[in-house]
Amino acid sequence: MADSTAVEMTLGGADDEVALLQAVADSVRWAVLEALSDRQLCVCDLQERVPVAGNLLSYHLKVLRETGLVVATRRGRWIDYALADDALARLGQALPGSRRAVRS
Repeated sequence: MADSTAVEMTLGGADDEVALLQAVADSVRWAVLEALSDRQLCVCDLQERVPVAGNLLSYHLKVLRETGLVVATRRGRWIDYALADDALARLGQALPGSRRAVRS
């Protein structure tokens, strides 16, 4: 029997792209992004469209803000959320092969 050797995988600088794709791979975060694709919404409107507990929605919004896909603005005691201006472009660029397609 041959000895097996450990193989180390490297992402080759793709850490940001992987994190971005992991962020949108969650069904709740996907639903938030779908809701925000039409227009800016406050948390109360998001809660109507994404039926999860408020603390869970807050967590998912935090993840989306940290990846830069969603931006938040305060309006009095309300917080409005919107897709970041470059969200769709960044998601497209995160897909494997997207850089090659742009050069062609």
